[in-house]
Amino acid sequence: MLLIECPWCGPRDESEFAYSGEAHIVRPLTPEELTDEEWADYLFCRRNTRGDHLEQWCHASGCRRYFNVQRDTVTYRIKSVYKPGEPPPGDRP
Repeated sequence: MLLIECPWCGPRDESEFAYSGEAHIVRPLTPEELTDEEWADYLFCRRNTRGDHLEQWCHASGCRRYFNVQRDTVTYRIKSVYKPGEPPPGDRP
């Protein structure tokens, strides 16, 4: 069982959270101008990284807020947690 630290509520059991996919996926500014292939790429194609991965989670059974997690997909070890709008761990000054 994972222990996930909500930035607002502190450490909680993973059963309180909902995985929401890869973090930092930016919606196209003009989706109506995309081809079907470009739209499908935006909707369905993700990195599926082995190792460090940036993910979005929701504290569904708690404060219901979204936040980002840097997690190793091989070991499941959570390396960092940060709020939306904050830069990813490698991009911080």
